[in-house]
Amino acid sequence: MVSPVLPRNPPAASAIPLRAPDALALAERAQRYAALEWLSRPVWVFDIDHKRVHWANTAALSVWQAESLQALCARDMGRDMSGSVAQRLAQYQSDFAASDARFNEQWTVYPDGVPVSLNVRFSGHRLPDGRMCMLCEAEPVGSVAPESLRSVEALLHTAVMITLYGQDGHALYRNPAARAAVFQPDERLEDRVGDPAAYAALAASLASQGVGTLTLSVPTPTGQRWHELSARQCRDAVTGQHAVLVSEADISAIKRTEERANFQALHDALTGLPNRTHFMQRFAWAVSEAQAQGQEVALLFIDLDHFKDVNDTLGHAAGDQLLVTMAQRLRHAKRSTDMVARWGGDEFLVLVMSADIRKDLAALHDRISAAVSTPVRIGDVDARVTPSVGVALHPRDGDTIEILLRNADLAMYAAKDQGRDTMAFYDEHMAQTVRSRTELEAELRHALARQEFEVYYQPRVAAGSNAIMGVEALVRWNHPRLGLVSPDQFIPLCETTGLIRQLGLWVFARAAQQQVAWAAQGFDMVVSVNLSARQFMHPELLADLTRALQQAGADPKRLEVEITESMLLGHDPRQLAVLQSIAALGLSIALDDFGTGYSNLAYLQRFPIHTLKIDKTFIQGSDANRSLAELIVSLCQLMKLTAVAEGVETQEQLDWVVAQGIAQYQGYLYARPLPVGQFTALLKNRALGGA
Repeated sequence: MVSPVLPRNPPAASAIPLRAPDALALAERAQRYAALEWLSRPVWVFDIDHKRVHWANTAALSVWQAESLQALCARDMGRDMSGSVAQRLAQYQSDFAASDARFNEQWTVYPDGVPVSLNVRFSGHRLPDGRMCMLCEAEPVGSVAPESLRSVEALLHTAVMITLYGQDGHALYRNPAARAAVFQPDERLEDRVGDPAAYAALAASLASQGVGTLTLSVPTPTGQRWHELSARQCRDAVTGQHAVLVSEADISAIKRTEERANFQALHDALTGLPNRTHFMQRFAWAVSEAQAQGQEVALLFIDLDHFKDVNDTLGHAAGDQLLVTMAQRLRHAKRSTDMVARWGGDEFLVLVMSADIRKDLAALHDRISAAVSTPVRIGDVDARVTPSVGVALHPRDGDTIEILLRNADLAMYAAKDQGRDTMAFYDEHMAQTVRSRTELEAELRHALARQEFEVYYQPRVAAGSNAIMGVEALVRWNHPRLGLVSPDQFIPLCETTGLIRQLGLWVFARAAQQQVAWAAQGFDMVVSVNLSARQFMHPELLADLTRALQQAGADPKRLEVEITESMLLGHDPRQLAVLQSIAALGLSIALDDFGTGYSNLAYLQRFPIHTLKIDKTFIQGSDANRSLAELIVSLCQLMKLTAVAEGVETQEQLDWVVAQGIAQYQGYLYARPLPVGQFTALLKNRALGGA
C-alpha cells in the first residue's frame, strides 16, 4: 500500500483562483450526498482537476480538522502538493475513466501539520458537469510503526518503478512511478518484457536462482525508454501465494550517454562520418561478406585538390565548412552498400563491394567527381575543389587494411601527378615513385644549405615590339644526382614540409640583388617574384621583404611580387592590410594565373593590383576561352591595369595577343626561363641589335 503526502492546510489561494462554493452550492452538495452523512467513517469527494475537496461528511471534517464544509472546500490542496501525489491522482482519474477501477491504499494527511494515517478506499465518481472525481472512504490505521509509515512514503515518492506480479503474471500492485510507465494498469510481466526470448531467460533465472535482471527497451506513455529491470521471487503479503517483485530503474540517460560515447568513438566529430576506427572495423566484415557472395572489394582514397588554398586564404572555419559539405556530398554520391569515412584532414575513404568492381568504380568516380567539383558558397565566395582518387583492390593489391591503405594512398598521389581530378589504380611501380619522392623530400631539406638552388629568369616582353619590359624570377633545383629538378616536383614538397617561406625569401633576395646588378650594367628592368600563400599570410613577410631590399640596396619600384587570386578569397582584413603594406614599400603587385580559380572582379577594385597575368589556358585554349580572355583584356584597359599574356608558344598565339591589344607576353616563343648568365647574354645581344 502507498501513503501519499497531502498538503498541510495551505492558507493561500492557488495560482488559478477558484472561488469557494457559496451557500447554495454547498446546500446542493449536502442534499446530493445526504445518505453518506450518516456514515460513521470519514467519507469525502475529491475534485482532482481543481485539487480541492468537493464535499465531506462530518467524520471527514473531523479528520481534516475543518470547522465547516465551506472552510474545507475553500482549501487549495494543490498549493504544496508533491509531484508524486499529483501524478498518482492523475493516474487514478485516468483509471477511473477507463474502467470501474477501485483502490485500497494507505494515505497520510496533515491537518494543522499533524500526520494522520488512514486506510482509504478510492473509487471513481462523476460530478453533474461530467468531470471524473474521486470518492474516498477512510478508516483509521491505528498504531503503525514509524518505519512502516516511512517505507510506505518512500514507495510513493521514489522514481524507481515497483510492481508486484501474481503467479499468473498480472500486476497485484504498482507504485505511482510504475503506474506512470505502463499503458494499462493490468499489464502482465510477460507483456512488459516484450521479447519472448528475454522473458524466457528471466523466468528461467527466477526459477533456478530466485532472482533475475534484464536491460531492455520498453514502450511507455512518454515514449521508448531504457529500463534496468530486477526481479525477485517473493510471496504476496495478502494471500501468501508466490509472487514476483519487480523494480525498474530508468537508465535512458545513461544509455544515451553510452550511445553518444560509442558514436563519438566511431565517428568524426566534424563531419559525422565514420572515422578510422569504424572504417577498419567494417573492413574485416566487408571482406568476409564479399568472399561469401563472390564479390570484389575496393578501397578508395580521396584527397581534395587545392583544399589548402581555401584553408590558407579563407581560414580554418571556412575549411571546416567545406569539409562538412564534401562529407554530405560523398554520402549522397555513394551507393547504400558502400561506406564513406573521413580519414583525416581533407582525406576521405570509400569501401566498395561489387561483383563487377571496375564498372561500378567508374560510375562511382563520375558521381564523386561531379559532387565534389561543384563550387561551394562560403560567405560571398564560390570555393571549388576537385577529388584525386586512388584505388587499391582486395586481394590483388593487398590482403590487409594496412597494405591496402598504403597502396590506395600511393595511387591517389599518382592521380595528382596525372593532373588531379582523376582516378588512378594502384600498380607496383608506384611504390618506387613514392620512395623517390621521400628521398627527394629528405634531400630537399639540405638543398638550401648546399646551395643547390638557382634562380632562372624568363623575359616579359612588349607584344608589339618584343622589347624586354621585365623579367620573372623562377627557382630551379640543381640536384647533384638527378640534375635539374622541375619546380612541379619540389615546390609542393616545400609547401608540405614548411620550407616554402625560407626558399621564397631566398629567391626574393637573389632577385633583388640581380636587379641591382643588371641596373648597374644598363639593364634597368622590373623583376617579379612569386609569393606562396604561406609566405603571404606569414606575420614576418613585410620584415622579410624589407630586410632583403635593404641588404641588396634595391629600388622597391623595380621589383614586383606575384600572387594568385586564390590567395585573396573572402574578406579577411589581413589580406588588404598586407597588400597595402607591400604597396607602401614601393613594390608593385601582379595577380598571376587570373581566370583559373575564383575570379572575382571585386579583387581588382579592393586591392592595390597593378598587373593582371592572363593564364596560359586562355591563350592556348579554345575560342570560348579566348572570348573570356577578351573580356579580361577589356577590364584591364578600363581599370588601367597592365595585361600580360602567359604561355605564348606559337606565332598564331602571339598574333592573337597583339590583335587583342594585350600589352605584354611571356612564353617559349620568345624565350624559356634562363640561368642568369644566359639571360645576361640575351640582354647584351638585344642591346647590340641581335635577333
